[in-house]
Amino acid sequence: MHDGFEMVARIPYPVTVPKFYAIASEVATMRFLRSSGLPVPEVYDYSPSSDNAAKTEYIFMEFVRGVKLSDVWLEPQEPDIVSVLRQLVQLESQMMSIPFPAGGSLYYTSDLKKVAGRTGIPLNDEGFCVGPDARLHMWYGRRSQLDVDRGPYENAQSAQIAAARKEVAYLKKFGRPLLPFRRERRESFGYKEQSPSDHTKNLERYLLIASSLVPKNSAFHRFCIRHPDLQPSNIIVSRSSDSNQLKIEGLLDWQHASILPMFLLAGIPGRLQNYDDPVSQALIPPSLPTNMDELDQSEQNHAMGLYHYRLIHFHYVKNTERYNKLHHDVLSDPVSMFIYRLFDQAGTPWEGETHALKTTLIEATETWKRLTGDGVPCPIAFEPEDLRQTKELSAKLRVADENFEGCGGMIGFGTETWVSNEDYRKAKALAKLLKLTVLKEIPEEEIRAKVEANWFLDDMDEEDYM
Repeated sequence: MHDGFEMVARIPYPVTVPKFYAIASEVATMRFLRSSGLPVPEVYDYSPSSDNAAKTEYIFMEFVRGVKLSDVWLEPQEPDIVSVLRQLVQLESQMMSIPFPAGGSLYYTSDLKKVAGRTGIPLNDEGFCVGPDARLHMWYGRRSQLDVDRGPYENAQSAQIAAARKEVAYLKKFGRPLLPFRRERRESFGYKEQSPSDHTKNLERYLLIASSLVPKNSAFHRFCIRHPDLQPSNIIVSRSSDSNQLKIEGLLDWQHASILPMFLLAGIPGRLQNYDDPVSQALIPPSLPTNMDELDQSEQNHAMGLYHYRLIHFHYVKNTERYNKLHHDVLSDPVSMFIYRLFDQAGTPWEGETHALKTTLIEATETWKRLTGDGVPCPIAFEPEDLRQTKELSAKLRVADENFEGCGGMIGFGTETWVSNEDYRKAKALAKLLKLTVLKEIPEEEIRAKVEANWFLDDMDEEDYM
């Protein structure tokens, strides 16, 4: 055929889990949201199992014409940024207003029936149902072997504790001492393996307090759906011929989408938020420096980049306030956002350290009355010496994180040490030079050997952390 028809064929990576649920849920989510008027690619055909002629799971879907927002994200002027974020928030409002009877992930009822012993909670359109939670961390690595509750969740409390219980079960069955996955932090831990029992203890502390940490506003408990990875590379845009403004044409990559209570889904998408910046935290309208013309080129580039990130953060929040009020109410509620932070840390796969969860649990004990009100005693406590040691470790990790961020700026890598294809060779050369320079500056042979063995930019086998 030479009629110009184009489509996208997707097959999962070998490490994709849970294959059946991931494919079946992604297809059901896309078709359901498309039928609700959202700009989601049309699915032509799919197979959630490898029992077919191709011997692989697959999805055939529409090719959405346009460009990735990430390819033009640094080019638009403020009117374009405002327009795109307004459209994005309006689409979020549309999808987050769809009611669901339970939490988990979305499936075709017929697909879920193919999995022995699985039943879902039907939607009004009984062709769809809510079934097991397909979020990656619920199944990551050997977690897929666990027989644990992954939904559907009939209430907010069940959704709030399932991921933590999954992680407890994983650590009890598979856990063993490990060095922290983040190698730039290993020096702060004395290059010593960390016991999984420490993390298990903190997860059990979380489970003790979770039932008391539920927002009082019942509207925040409503089950809703949201894009699982809303970043610029998953947003397709085009330039409108009449207004010459960017228009959102499609939202891509719905794998691992979940349905959760609003207070467990709320937040500014990771690639759009700028919380580390005090101007963004205070929601001050962004502006360029008054002495912009006096700055050299590198300073101007830095100022323009910071201005860009501030604009995105500011206009996302302001548009959410205008077009998605319930989401904004949750974003503006410190208690709800604290509950989400704990929920996220307790459900994340253990990677050889428990510090983030522990410090947030300590914060919960220190602000318990504000979090829960009067009359509910806090069921957990920490010894003074434990608090002192945790505070000392926090200071060490802060320095390690700052050093890592500085190396990223020097070499040019971003999240998870990612660099573009164009910059790869240059970044590799700079990384090699940095390693040689650091090792040369260490006089003690034993320390130098430990630094070299744990160098944070070398290749690494991740199997022990799965």
